[in-house]
Amino acid sequence: MAMEGWILQSSLAGLLSSNAAWPLSKLPLPEPFANLLQQSGLQSPSLDALGVARDALTSAPFINAPFVDALARESTQRMEAFVRGVKTYQAHTFTRALKEPPTVWRRGVATLRAYGETGAPVLYVPSLINRAYILDLAEDRSLLRATAKAGFHGFLLDWGDPGPAEKCFTVEDYIDGVLIPALEEVKARTGKPAHLVGYCLGGTLAVAPAVLRPDLVASLVLLAAPWDFHEGTDASRVLLTWSQPMIEMMLKAQGVAPIDLLQSFFASLDPTLVGRKFRTFAALDPASDQARRFVELEDWLNDGIPLAGPVAEEVLFRWYGENDPLQGRWRVNDVVIDPARVACPTLAFIPSQDRIVPPESARRLAQGIKGAEARQVDLGHIGMIAGGSAPKRVYAPLLEWLKTSIS
Repeated sequence: MAMEGWILQSSLAGLLSSNAAWPLSKLPLPEPFANLLQQSGLQSPSLDALGVARDALTSAPFINAPFVDALARESTQRMEAFVRGVKTYQAHTFTRALKEPPTVWRRGVATLRAYGETGAPVLYVPSLINRAYILDLAEDRSLLRATAKAGFHGFLLDWGDPGPAEKCFTVEDYIDGVLIPALEEVKARTGKPAHLVGYCLGGTLAVAPAVLRPDLVASLVLLAAPWDFHEGTDASRVLLTWSQPMIEMMLKAQGVAPIDLLQSFFASLDPTLVGRKFRTFAALDPASDQARRFVELEDWLNDGIPLAGPVAEEVLFRWYGENDPLQGRWRVNDVVIDPARVACPTLAFIPSQDRIVPPESARRLAQGIKGAEARQVDLGHIGMIAGGSAPKRVYAPLLEWLKTSIS
């Protein structure tokens, strides 16, 4: 709601640079937004909150009141639709009830769940930031269940919520203490090295064992895995630089990067996304399958995981801030994690509509791996995993490629 309000205020303030502007200080904010500001504890539901001097507001040489009235009406309608969408989502009765398969291994708070019992092993690695069940969201949108049906022995690594020990973890600790031991467990159970599939930040992390322990990795699949962290993130990096002292104090006090902080960072990559999707949802029949799928996915998005403090510092300030992976400065056990050292067959899916991991960021990783195959799909970051067309456009070609890499 704060982001939507900021966008609205910025739109109105933008009129100051136009000859069509009128004395905006006399124009109150649309009532729904004013109410939201008051309910959230924010001050001054008028354009004086912009901190712009009154003489600047009244200096426009022309007055075009009909235009400003039209803008106010449109702003009011958008805010009302947004609020209606949020309230409808909050009141929706859908609850995900998909039964999870058995846990076959634990290491601290991390677990390994098995899908299927025979076939070549495939280990899926999700991001550290969101729940692993995005890869097993629903019966008809589950990469893990599709893997088992295709005759593979699937395993899903769930990082879990950081406990007292994990709050001190670095990226290296997660790789040495969880990811590589999980690969060792899969090999011990199946007698074969795993095909390693990493999604989002999980794909970036998966490069490390492919470099360090090639005996454990039969092939590597990267799903929207970022590598050039400066690609398409200029605005977010400015925000990070400005807020770094505050974030560092928060990490020191709490030991983790809280979910709200991480959500705010990702929202900054596409500031208008939240408003667009809830306004669209507001127009749906709440009883429709489309509405149910929206709630299912939105529940996952809001079910985030705090990030261990040292990991947050490394990823936010040294990866996004200084682009360490691309610059050859990311090390694990004093070994540079260089994509050029990946020797196994590699496939990278590059979603062209991705706002979280810009396509060029993921493409740079594929380009760094000798012989890697890159496939562009016309989907978004989450749509490629949990969208209605994901089984046909991502799951099927991924699994077919795995079969080919085995033969």
